Amino acid sequence: MHIYNNVSLRSYNTFGIDVKAHCLVECENVNDVEMIARQSGDGRKLVLGGGSNVLLMSDFDGIVICPKVKGCEIIDARGNEVIVRVGSGVVWDDFVAYAVAQGLYGVENLSGIPGNVGASPVQNVGAYGMEAGQSICRVEGYMMGTGERFALSGSDCRFGYRDSIFKHELKGMAIVTTVDFKLYKDAPVQLGYGPVKAAVESMGGVTLQNVRKAIIDIRNSKLPDPAVEGSAGSFFKNPEVDSSFANEIEQKNPNMPKYDLGNGMVKIPAGWLIEQSGWKGRVLGKAGVHDKQALVLVNKGGATGSDVMNVANEVSKSVYEKFGIRLEMEVCRID
Repeated sequence: MHIYNNVSLRSYNTFGIDVKAHCLVECENVNDVEMIARQSGDGRKLVLGGGSNVLLMSDFDGIVICPKVKGCEIIDARGNEVIVRVGSGVVWDDFVAYAVAQGLYGVENLSGIPGNVGASPVQNVGAYGMEAGQSICRVEGYMMGTGERFALSGSDCRFGYRDSIFKHELKGMAIVTTVDFKLYKDAPVQLGYGPVKAAVESMGGVTLQNVRKAIIDIRNSKLPDPAVEGSAGSFFKNPEVDSSFANEIEQKNPNMPKYDLGNGMVKIPAGWLIEQSGWKGRVLGKAGVHDKQALVLVNKGGATGSDVMNVANEVSKSVYEKFGIRLEMEVCRID
């Protein structure tokens, strides 16, 4: 366990927001997590993994806990199903690379997503028609304040679109230590989103390796270089609207992309709404909208959380005025 006082969090969040934490604790293993969970007591606490989905608004006057639990191993294999247990501190894309190298299906479309495995059940990370919650079968960890161990099945986590029990009843209470994923030796691949199918075909056909490479290439072509511009990836959720309302918008915008969810609802890409509202590439002060992917807000250098939120609020206002749709943040704001 490593403890730091009055430390900058700039390198602990992908936006590169330079705020300080009163105390930061790095937990190297499960025992460290149990110990800090028991001792954390009262006061503000924040669990921070890769910091890839947070917007820090100000100095944090409490304890920031960073689980660094490592490990990635097959713990069970029966027929076509394989259970892989992964430490919460493992970099998410390292786990995806491991699964693909083992010839296991289930997370390949989630290649290139930043952050750590411990955040995957919290956020139910997703991309290109796939969500982590579809593969997660068990989440273990400890409750802050009591140190009580918990173990939740995938269904207990109540996964929704970028949502889970960890954002509701267990918000700010749980420290994840390990996540179990049910993967498959053989399974259908999902190529229906964006240019994935064409990219895979251009590489010679469907293999796990080709799907992974295609998605990484597509992501890299859209997302900013983190060494140049800080970001948290997709800043807003893709809105889901009633199909009749979507049809009204489509009549005025025949080029509108949409995805039928099969329940009378339609998903419209937030990036398209933002671009059509004139925000792609625009900058306000030290923050702005990425010039290649309008769904991504960026730190142009020295931005504060308030600078980013100013851009987010103006973008949301423009989208609502033009389309009547209220955007919802995907990124977690930490005040």
